[in-house]
Amino acid sequence: MNYRHAFHAGNFADVFKHLLLTRLLVYLARKETPYRFIDTHAGHGFYDLASEEAQRTGEWLDGIGRFLAADAPLDVKRLVAPYRAVVEPLFLAQPPHYPGSPALAAQLLRRQDKMIFCDAYPPAIKDLSLHLGRDPRVKVIGIDGYVGLNAFVPPVERRGLVLVDPPFESPGEFQRLGDCVEFAWRKWETGIYMVWFPIKDTLIVDTFLQGFIDAGVKRLLLLEFHIGKAEPQGRLVANGVLIINPPYLIEAEARVLLSFLTDTLGAPGEAGFEVAMLAGE
Repeated sequence: MNYRHAFHAGNFADVFKHLLLTRLLVYLARKETPYRFIDTHAGHGFYDLASEEAQRTGEWLDGIGRFLAADAPLDVKRLVAPYRAVVEPLFLAQPPHYPGSPALAAQLLRRQDKMIFCDAYPPAIKDLSLHLGRDPRVKVIGIDGYVGLNAFVPPVERRGLVLVDPPFESPGEFQRLGDCVEFAWRKWETGIYMVWFPIKDTLIVDTFLQGFIDAGVKRLLLLEFHIGKAEPQGRLVANGVLIINPPYLIEAEARVLLSFLTDTLGAPGEAGFEVAMLAGE
């Protein structure tokens, strides 16, 4: 893809991805012992929805705009509350903003927890350092995300979550992503890994997923969400998240959340989702 996130911040894929990320961070905070969050392709901490890029596409209107305007049932309200508590004040600000994963994590992690934000794009590192660099829990590192993934696992805390969310601008990104995550998992098999990916060519995605099964990854949860039919040369309308070592109840929570997102963000008859354990119980 040719993917500059400033054009797409707050779209359907962000809402899907960040809701799941929030639930994983909430789960990790249930134990008092510290944990580490590693974001390999962190991007900018915040995105201005009044910017020329965001206004040109208007994707956030059908993403976070629809989400915040929807009347959710009680079970959904409980699950989305931590995400909404971070996103809504930024959205209602002037100008409206949407938080990237670093900004979400900075609000949700506790005093004893640590964060590492990696990115190879100098403007992103500059913004992250400006907004979050003074936080004693945070390290901002200008480095290729895959190199950082290898360098920073396992963390000293031995508990934590790795978010791998590359821009998919390079040929062979799926292959490199799969190889690097598998290598990291072999170094730290008990860590939680959340891997985001676009869905355009379903054959490529199927091959990517099969690679983890063939590698013997023991617990593997697949979550997919689409608002239209995926086309190799079309716009992004489908995406997925692969969770290695999914916490207890995440599968059930995902079914509730994705059912709500399908009804809220998609057109009738066009949107849908999938939740499947590819390996493990």
